[in-house]
Amino acid sequence: MSELMLVVMIIFVGLVAPLWLLLHYITQWKQTRGLSRDDEKMLADLWESANRMEDRMQALEEILDRDNREWRRREP
Repeated sequence: MSELMLVVMIIFVGLVAPLWLLLHYITQWKQTRGLSRDDEKMLADLWESANRMEDRMQALEEILDRDNREWRRREP
């Protein structure tokens, strides 16, 4: 009986457990490979915020150009 248990344990540890772990992590990797809905929403919000900031910067530069055309040449 103990020899049979030893053979079963060796087969389990040598073949079944590594295969089981490999398939588990492959499944986990496939599930997390893409962006989640929350990630997509956050990315879209960041894109929209960046576009709004770019528009604001362009408006500010136009105002500064009208008020003082030399503002770009000034040293910090």
